[in-house]
Amino acid sequence: MSDNPTDRESHSDGVSSWFPTAYSILFVLIIIVAALTWIIPAGQYDRAMNEEVGREVAVPGTYQTVDPNPQGFVEVMLAPVAGFYDPDSYAANAIDVALFVLLLGGFLGVVNATKAIDTGIQTAMGRMKGREIWMIVRCGYSWDIPFVDYSFSLSAS
Repeated sequence: MSDNPTDRESHSDGVSSWFPTAYSILFVLIIIVAALTWIIPAGQYDRAMNEEVGREVAVPGTYQTVDPNPQGFVEVMLAPVAGFYDPDSYAANAIDVALFVLLLGGFLGVVNATKAIDTGIQTAMGRMKGREIWMIVRCGYSWDIPFVDYSFSLSAS
């Protein structure tokens, strides 16, 4: 057997050799939900403004059936795009969030590829040889970790 990682994955009986990708799982879920639009009857509740929560909420007991809107092949293929923006009005839905995640992922990819964080931690730990606990306390103070309680009381109560 060779040391090539692709050969090991193709010949192994492990989970990685047959488990679908995240994109495959999401696309199968889109297909299942689109098929359910042909089976489950469509309906809606009347909505009224609720001042307590500051938005419209469903009114109990007002459910009524509406005209069905079954999703076909074209809607299934446009579903990933429609998640980012509305193809009819070109209004942005979640494209700003998606771009932020892509930029953050790219940043973390560069940081991990350059080993900048690992090098920084190794350098700090090398300089604090024998006093590593100070690094934990220092990080706790600077990041304000909520589960570390630095307060104490001198009063006898």
